[in-house]
Amino acid sequence: MTDGKSEVRNSEVRDGMRIDWDVAIEMEDGLVLRGDIFRPDDDKKYPAILTYGPYAKGLSFQEGYPSAWNRMVEEHPDVAAGSTNKYQAWEIVDPEKWVPDGYACVRVDSRGCGRSPGFVDHFSPRESKDFYNCIEWAAEQKWCDGKVGLNGISYFGMNQWHVATLQPPHLAAMCIWEGSADFYRDMTHHGGILSTFWENWYDMQVKTVQYGLGENGPRSVVNGSLVCGDETLSETEMLANRCDLGGEIRSHPMDDQYHRDRSSIWENVKTPLLSAANWGGQGLHPRGNFEGYELAAAKDRFLEIHGIEHWTEFYTDYGVEIQKAFFARYLKGDDANWPDDPKVRLLVRHVDRFEPRTEDDWPIPRTQWTKFYLDPTEMELTSSPTAGATHTISYDAMGDGLTFRTPPLSQEMEVTGPSAARLCVSSSTQDADMFLILRVFDAEGEEVVFQGAIDPHTPIAQGWLRASHRKLDVAKSKPHQPYHSHDEKQPLTPEGAPVELDIEIWPTSIVIPAGYTLALTVRGSDYVYPGVSGGKLSNFKNELTGCGPFLHNDPVDRPPEIFGGRTTLHIGNANEAWVLLPVIPAKAR
Repeated sequence: MTDGKSEVRNSEVRDGMRIDWDVAIEMEDGLVLRGDIFRPDDDKKYPAILTYGPYAKGLSFQEGYPSAWNRMVEEHPDVAAGSTNKYQAWEIVDPEKWVPDGYACVRVDSRGCGRSPGFVDHFSPRESKDFYNCIEWAAEQKWCDGKVGLNGISYFGMNQWHVATLQPPHLAAMCIWEGSADFYRDMTHHGGILSTFWENWYDMQVKTVQYGLGENGPRSVVNGSLVCGDETLSETEMLANRCDLGGEIRSHPMDDQYHRDRSSIWENVKTPLLSAANWGGQGLHPRGNFEGYELAAAKDRFLEIHGIEHWTEFYTDYGVEIQKAFFARYLKGDDANWPDDPKVRLLVRHVDRFEPRTEDDWPIPRTQWTKFYLDPTEMELTSSPTAGATHTISYDAMGDGLTFRTPPLSQEMEVTGPSAARLCVSSSTQDADMFLILRVFDAEGEEVVFQGAIDPHTPIAQGWLRASHRKLDVAKSKPHQPYHSHDEKQPLTPEGAPVELDIEIWPTSIVIPAGYTLALTVRGSDYVYPGVSGGKLSNFKNELTGCGPFLHNDPVDRPPEIFGGRTTLHIGNANEAWVLLPVIPAKAR
């Protein structure tokens, strides 16, 4: 790695900022990454806000993700206010809103992407080491005061967990905005079931900006440079310069070293952190945000939870103010707007709005953990378990499954936190995939859905478990969050005795009005919203039908002869069937 020196291809002053384009950052193996630096136009030293990722630093938000950008600025005009928006890029800060506050914004193209050459291998130890090197490089520059903060959405949040594990000496603070952490449980396999998201994401958002596209790729609308490098490589050369992400994930169906190399080590994460989750992010990020807050070794750690689209609140005044207050404390020593308490800031979700609230910790300490039992005779969720002999009720695993509802609520009820379920299950085959959906229905029986991180018609929460992956890690499991080992398969006996499954349901928040009903759907395939289509976004392959791009429909992972059978629930006598919900008492809210 270069010793505090760097090659600057082009430096200029624009819009009140000194911009250094395409700065060379040499790694210890000799490969040179490229970064852009936006900073005040003077000789002072400033803390750095740094991002490292694959989306091409020269590709503008508006050009690369037009449907997301247009919707965001139309519905949230504060996003575009106060900026020319020329330097907006996907899922990272707008330098025009940060440089005037005394920050240097550093954007680095990750190895093999954008204008950085090399082999693409996402979230690998090599990438984490590159990220570490970039942090330490930035701290040594003449314009930096030695403090580096990390900020960004999704990929730019996930890899923060990884690099923090390596403990870069000059990493002073990080804001993980919707960033998953466990490569197996959060990202590639939900309850042991393969998520097809990553293979599709790779095709749509990484291969399209891989280094070597050169003249076949886009040009920067700001400086005219080729976004994906000056070289134009053949498709054969491009193929040789990237991993087979989908194939690699598919070839590692259990939680092995491949996944552990791409996951955080919580006892090593000691950097002050702000973890920001999205209630509607079921299928990728929120589990990691909550787990990171709970398990990281950092003495100073905070949790923020919001709603609506995956990217929006990061750019609104609400999100920017939170981020700036956090970094002002940990990068500048100004704690006027960021006290030690509260630890948790959340926008509590109602059926028609969000309401801000603070809490002392997560899960919320005053939570009343409440079991709702499945009644197979009335198809209800009740306060008492089913008495008498065991009942059996079956469903077609590829169909709509079974739905159990509470009676109409006599008073408003808030459910905020993680949930869990216990079911006793048998199958006509040697395995069964369990998809659990928490849902809300209004007084007329119509389902109430929400704008999720991606999909406009999301239910309130989801959980997954492959029956053959039911083995629990007892030491890590909690009543409200079963933790599965995913280190061996335990097949079912077709038409055999039922097995007990403890199923994790990802955290959520909803205040359910009186007269509405809460429901649990148990099925063997992804939730499908019964109403109108959610359309398509420019950066995803599939139509949005309720789960966004986070689907589990790989025919190799889920062959119909095994996962398309009949699944039977056994309820009553010794076979308990319940869902444990985090009910927040009304008087204490």
